[in-house]
Amino acid sequence: MEEKDIHSELASIRSLMERSSRFLSLSGLSGVMAGIYALIGAFIGYGIVKEKYTSLTISDSYLDNPLIYHQLLLIAGIILLLSILTCLILSIREAKKKGENYWNPVSKRLIISTAIPLFTGGLLIIILFLKAEYSLIASACLIFYGLSLISASQYTFSDVKWLGFCQITLGLLAALSPESGLILWAFGFGVLHIIYGTVMHFKYNR
Repeated sequence: MEEKDIHSELASIRSLMERSSRFLSLSGLSGVMAGIYALIGAFIGYGIVKEKYTSLTISDSYLDNPLIYHQLLLIAGIILLLSILTCLILSIREAKKKGENYWNPVSKRLIISTAIPLFTGGLLIIILFLKAEYSLIASACLIFYGLSLISASQYTFSDVKWLGFCQITLGLLAALSPESGLILWAFGFGVLHIIYGTVMHFKYNR
């Protein structure tokens, strides 16, 4: 067997092993759409804040109007739901296009590994909300989402973990500077998602 044939055979074996251990049908476009949803939500949130206050940054003065936090949390929840649905629809379409089974042991492990940090973070956010610790909610969103991405990277593209590290970094910055939480949230869920999704699309989905 020629050396070129050996390399080709090894590449085929490596690809087969990778497909059996990783879900490789994640759609980069779903990341772009999630980023767009987040930026739209941030723009709406900005309008809600600007209606009563002159700054986009969070301040103690918000405490006299918790309705603002209720509205911002509702917007974030809608964005999360839309993002998840978009990711599922586009990733299923991508899997079908590649002739792959989108519901298999690997995709199940991917969902579980992603869901555990997200569920834990969701419970913490509810606790913070109930205790009126509003200034830490943006930080918690970013940090636990980043942890879920790093956990998910074991079962999909390894590139995902770098987005996770960036989200965690932004979350820690939001904890250090709570008044900038909304801006950092918009950058993490909006801008970074668009950049990540675009790179992933041209790298893997074309």
